Amino acid sequence: MVEDIISDAKSRMLKSFDSLKAEMSKVRTGRAHPGLLEQVKVNYYGTDTPLNQVASVNVVDARMLGVNAFDKSSVPDIEKAIMNANLGLNPVTTGDLIRVPLPPLTEERRKDLIKVVRAEAEKARVAIRNIRRDANSSCKELIKEKLISEDDERRAEDQIQKLTNENIATIDQSLEQKEAEMLEI
Repeated sequence: MVEDIISDAKSRMLKSFDSLKAEMSKVRTGRAHPGLLEQVKVNYYGTDTPLNQVASVNVVDARMLGVNAFDKSSVPDIEKAIMNANLGLNPVTTGDLIRVPLPPLTEERRKDLIKVVRAEAEKARVAIRNIRRDANSSCKELIKEKLISEDDERRAEDQIQKLTNENIATIDQSLEQKEAEMLEI
């Protein structure tokens, strides 16, 4: 029973960290990477479709992405979707290839993006702590039902705290890496 609670907490904490990594990948750094356009939805024959299902996205150079539409008639829709995605990007169409130049980040914009990344990291820390609280309360319920001893509960809480500390340290480490990546020019 205690092992189930701990394994559940562990898997939920991993999901929180994966969610943080996904959110951090959306925040752009100075370099181009296909993940920037991951959340873009294209109106494809009346249906909002993820960009990666209607086109391939690749890195042309450090400051440019190339988007190749699978269906050439959808090029204007893809261009419009990228412009409307609130990413601050202005695609340029050259025939059937859409080039997406990434403007250089100003110092002020970098600091704003770092604030966004820190806020996402704090949300992840709060989620980890909430998972810890849920796991500890589950252990307390088991003790009330007399299914485990107080010693078992103490050991479980220690394991859960250790797991929490490890995950928060991982979040902090990934935050430091992202900040360093964003500050380099």
